[in-house]
Amino acid sequence: MDWRQLWQIVSAPDNVPITALLFLIPFYAWYGLRQSFENDRLIEKLERDPELAKTHHRRNFPYQSDWQQEVPVWPYLLRIEFLAVLVVTVILFVWSITLNAPLEEPSNPNLTMNPSKAPWYFVGLQEMLVYFDPWLAGVVFPTLIILGLLAIPYLDNNPLGNGYFTFRQRKFSILTFCFGFLGLWVLMVVIGTFLRGPGWMWFWPGQTWDANRVVFEGNRDLPDLIGVSSVAGKAVAGALALAAYFAIAAWGVRKLFLGIAFNRKLYARMTLLQTLAFEFFLTTMLLLPVKMMLWHFLRIKYILVTPWFNV
Repeated sequence: MDWRQLWQIVSAPDNVPITALLFLIPFYAWYGLRQSFENDRLIEKLERDPELAKTHHRRNFPYQSDWQQEVPVWPYLLRIEFLAVLVVTVILFVWSITLNAPLEEPSNPNLTMNPSKAPWYFVGLQEMLVYFDPWLAGVVFPTLIILGLLAIPYLDNNPLGNGYFTFRQRKFSILTFCFGFLGLWVLMVVIGTFLRGPGWMWFWPGQTWDANRVVFEGNRDLPDLIGVSSVAGKAVAGALALAAYFAIAAWGVRKLFLGIAFNRKLYARMTLLQTLAFEFFLTTMLLLPVKMMLWHFLRIKYILVTPWFNV
């Protein structure tokens, strides 16, 4: 196992933001959820004792009865913001001095990089190109992921949980966002950065990135498994398989959420348009991990194959 090469990959100037992301995102996700769980425990405590709820404070951190009802912006908030600006400025100065800018030599068509990777904020899209057509991986699915995350507040019209951290009253929104952002977007960035080597081949951490490595991985489409070879037959078989996926996935999503009492109330409040939008966005998001499993375990490249586009 070549751990020195792993260190070179992790410490490369291009990859420093992603290395930091691996620590910062879990930390802040834990920190926010910790605050949510503390608030949930306080809510449960006040719900069990209505008399206590009339007089108890609504804050879970140490509380003093002589605290001011209103806290001035100066000096409390501005002092913290000023200190934060100083700390960030020092970090950027140290970063710029200790790490060289990730600039390469002038472009040479006779000597291309291997692997040639997009900037870290686009490398997730480059990883999605393995599983989908370029127009799907580069345009359609990123747009749907962003629209789906933006639509969460409009689909979850729960009046509770506004203005404070809570998990119990916002399970749907929090879990859906974590799945879309952490489980899809951040995961694609990490895979494309640390697990894709020369030729965009898969290398586990510690494996040597060997540019001469040869991998015999045959590509096949789903209609090929059932012996369909004609163009029209592949299109029909793929369309039926894709329709079956969306039907089964939508049914599974509804069963999963209706099986939770909280989300049963959520479904009851949803209009037909909200329900259809929710099931469409979530089943479309699930299509990415499904395609990843089909590719890695069954070597299936496309489900729907047509002369114009493939899915």
